[in-house]
Amino acid sequence: MKTHLNTLFITTQGAYLAKDGQAVAVRIEKKTRLRVPLHNLDAITCFGRVGLSPQLMAACAEAGVSLSLLSESGRFRAAVVGYSPGNVLLRRQQYRAADDEKATCEAARSFVLGKLGNCRTVLNRAARDDATGERADRLSRSAKRMGASIVEAKAADSTDRLRGIEGEAALQYFATFDTLRTSGGGDFAFRGRSRRPPLDRINALLSFVYTLLMSDVRSACESVGLDAAVGFLHRDRPGRPGLALDLMEEFRPWLADRFVLTLINRGQVRPNDFQTVESGAVLMKEKARKDLLVAWQNRKQEETTHTFLGERCTIGLVIHLQARLFARYLRGDIDAYPPYLWK
Repeated sequence: MKTHLNTLFITTQGAYLAKDGQAVAVRIEKKTRLRVPLHNLDAITCFGRVGLSPQLMAACAEAGVSLSLLSESGRFRAAVVGYSPGNVLLRRQQYRAADDEKATCEAARSFVLGKLGNCRTVLNRAARDDATGERADRLSRSAKRMGASIVEAKAADSTDRLRGIEGEAALQYFATFDTLRTSGGGDFAFRGRSRRPPLDRINALLSFVYTLLMSDVRSACESVGLDAAVGFLHRDRPGRPGLALDLMEEFRPWLADRFVLTLINRGQVRPNDFQTVESGAVLMKEKARKDLLVAWQNRKQEETTHTFLGERCTIGLVIHLQARLFARYLRGDIDAYPPYLWK
């Protein structure tokens, strides 16, 4: 089985990355501050003004190390991708399925059911373990509404209907999201999802973590030979990684959202870790981003049992296993794509 390797995050502005033998050297003010063997890395993610040597980019492409370039605030800009290890037959199957309404609907149904099922579990677990009284009742009611959406999704007869069900369920879920917090007070109040720009601290955290998750899922798609741009639930749009966004849906509630809530509930992020810029956007300060990246990497190294395969693996590896399972579904090795359902 593929081992879960590390992601090297570079947040220092003005840093320069170069190839040094079979390693990547991180240079700051012309001095080498860090040296990491390439064979220990799964990905390199750079934030903001970070330079890269052509030799390092070529080495990453040849070694299968994903190289992602993000803005300083975490918005995806570009990726350096080498030769795909997948064969052309898999991608032909993907394109044929994406052009077929019935196949598209079935794939989209799996993605929606995975997301809604995990939303319901997050709400039910919070109601059971962390809430009492009115708060527990509100979470339980939201979980029941999510269950009703699951029933609708199972019966949906078109991809457009599935998109509508998913959108309505997302509104219901985020309407209850603030109830999942157990600390943070008014400083971390959440009144609804705002993306570009994020207008409060929780939205700043969610947007940043979703970008990290999307980068991981995109790399997983490419590592098994899938075309990350051609999705099923998400319509084709220039520059949008539709399949990566599809596969990402089942991970949002239990991995990204709970990670953000844990940071807040445990006091690992504080109100003064954020700043508001002229546009009104709320952004994390550099030290807060660095601390979050360490916590994110640690979270992906934690072990879990894969609910479909029954194997112990790291959480980070689950993302790669799901991409592999979707490839098997497209090839016809399994009858349906099994989304990862968190327990």
